[in-house]
Amino acid sequence: MQSVEEPAAGGPMDQAFAEARAAGARGETPVGAVIVQGGAVIAAAGNRVIEDRDPTAHAEMLAIRQACQAIGSERLGGCDLYVTLEPCAMCAGAISFARLRRLYFAAADVKGGAVENGPRFFAQAACHHSPEIYGGIRASEAADMLRAFFRARR
Repeated sequence: MQSVEEPAAGGPMDQAFAEARAAGARGETPVGAVIVQGGAVIAAAGNRVIEDRDPTAHAEMLAIRQACQAIGSERLGGCDLYVTLEPCAMCAGAISFARLRRLYFAAADVKGGAVENGPRFFAQAACHHSPEIYGGIRASEAADMLRAFFRARR
């Protein structure tokens, strides 16, 4: 995994953070995801697990479904995913099967992450495709947002 600084303001990570804030305002865990193809955003979503009563309605899964519909393919090989939290094992599996080119994420997730924590999905022999991975983009901002959300719920 490589670390990278977020490009100019208004970029896809900004939109992922906006999706995360909107999810938090709806009472969902504040995680947002955006998929970009050729410099254009083709999908954006925030968590909707509670709203949809669907344990698979993570921001990444919703954005992947949206992007596949937008381009008319189950493969997203020329696309990049920006997400505010390290993906879990379920989302990492979907990222692999969708053949996303690059994964950019903000905060690491020691408890539920599966990229640089937990099972390290993309390093497993069973992983069919591994994207380029760039972590730690605005990590403290994402971690602060998550801490504030859960502190308010206690």
